[in-house]
Amino acid sequence: MSKPTQDAAANSKAGPAIPTNFLRPIVQADLDSGKHTQIVTRFPPEPNGYLHIGHAKSICVNFGLAQEFGGVTHLRFDDTNPAKEDQEYIDAIEADVKWLGFEWSGEVRYASQYFDQLYAWAVHLIETGKAYVDDLTPEQAREYRGTLTEPGKNSPFRDRSVEENIDLFSRMKAGEFEDGARVLRAKIDMASPNMNLRDPILYRIRHAHHHQTGDKWCIYPIYDFTHGQSDAIEGITHSICTLEFESHRPLYEWFLDNLPVPCKPRQYEFSRLNLNYTITSKRKLKQLVDEKHVHGWDDPRMSTLSGFRRRGYTPASIRNFCEMIGTNRSDGVVDFGMLEFSIRQDLDHNAPRAMCVLRPLKVVITNYPEGQVDHLELPRHPQKEELGVRKLPFSREIYIDREDFMEEPPKGYKRLEPNGEVRLRGSYVIRADEAIKDADGNIVELRCSYDPETLGKNPEGRKVKGVVHWVPAAESIECEVRLYDRLFLSANPEKAEEGKTFLDNINPGSLQVLTGCRAEPSLADAQPEDRFQFEREGYFSADLKDSRPGHPVFNRTVTLRDSWS
Repeated sequence: MSKPTQDAAANSKAGPAIPTNFLRPIVQADLDSGKHTQIVTRFPPEPNGYLHIGHAKSICVNFGLAQEFGGVTHLRFDDTNPAKEDQEYIDAIEADVKWLGFEWSGEVRYASQYFDQLYAWAVHLIETGKAYVDDLTPEQAREYRGTLTEPGKNSPFRDRSVEENIDLFSRMKAGEFEDGARVLRAKIDMASPNMNLRDPILYRIRHAHHHQTGDKWCIYPIYDFTHGQSDAIEGITHSICTLEFESHRPLYEWFLDNLPVPCKPRQYEFSRLNLNYTITSKRKLKQLVDEKHVHGWDDPRMSTLSGFRRRGYTPASIRNFCEMIGTNRSDGVVDFGMLEFSIRQDLDHNAPRAMCVLRPLKVVITNYPEGQVDHLELPRHPQKEELGVRKLPFSREIYIDREDFMEEPPKGYKRLEPNGEVRLRGSYVIRADEAIKDADGNIVELRCSYDPETLGKNPEGRKVKGVVHWVPAAESIECEVRLYDRLFLSANPEKAEEGKTFLDNINPGSLQVLTGCRAEPSLADAQPEDRFQFEREGYFSADLKDSRPGHPVFNRTVTLRDSWS
């Protein structure tokens, strides 16, 4: 990620000011004061699902700050819940971070690598009288915990002796008890106004196979007990997380203050990315996949990074989007149109142009000599001569889009109509002379004539209002095109009417598959993830999984129209 300009005023003449990142001056001050000589951040996902667009902001913040200030970033999986974790998720997360353009420092780290140390620190808390084994059932524990307006009350097991707690905890580790029979809790303050400090659970019994440690453990630390200590072990200088963890910070610091950790990282919170028309709950994303409302975690309609990648979004567009929205502590909802703006901006500058007819209508140019072929050259990009040209044969039979001819057009229609003229992109002016229909009255072919004096120019005094795209009938290639739209109809899909769920907000028209489309010959060798602007149609990407040279499948990444300003 490029280093942003910090003085917004300096950018006033060049363009809009770059949104601020409140963490930059904090990091700079820590370096200037000598508190830290090198910045160490971390990205700590739980491997229980694929990364989504919200994670992209966290990745860019953590890796971006470290890059900007000459530091490093660790990739650490906080893998404390083996029942919901899977190697598939680990592999996908690593791939997504690399795809976004970032590299972590050293080997991939796992919280499970620190389980022995965490267990020893739990024993330390017991020995110092700050943790105890509790036998309350989950229902009883909720009752004893109190409410936001009423204090909790001490568990009857809170005053067990150190010796008894050590014995019970070691037996928990040895597997003597069933899941849920006992937990280890910190002894803090059941009357605290911060619910997280009301004797939080440190360890649960869970007889589950772990993807990294196998069957070594049948007790697992909870996230809050793992996170801060893992940061301390790794020497993290700035532990950056989203605002929902702000109320957890006192607990984070309590553990660091009461354990013999090698250092005490500082936690900072920023506002998470809330994007309208989007769901980022991993539980609900998994539900979409498991119930087959979508075609997997990388379905191009999903808010996962794998989904955005398959749809054709570029790493640069997502990084630029995250920079555009800024990093602050104010919660808000970002318009999805800003993300679309970012990818349009990227692809408009970088994507080669091509023509693809999505709903082909055959056109026979009756006055064009049979057997003649004009070999036209069109630029691959109007502003980038270095990209060269593409070859496009023009002959007697071509295809145009069915929507580019109307027998009774509305006022202001600028395409082809009976006895009307249009220019074929990069080619000749043609006139519609006759529409051939089948027995049901459907137009199946147009008979047109062309003006040989109009190749690439308008003769003096002649005006043609419309320009349409086309492909040669013989040399064009057949392809499949998938038109994607937003997965949800509602800007706030999680807000459903009474008796309904977010699933009721699914857009039934979020995917339209068009077969029999015709693309210009230059697209025959399109490789997976090659991106193009299909003139007059939008930006498209060759599908990562299903497309192959000679048999392309194109996904619409975004339309040409910019819906955000």
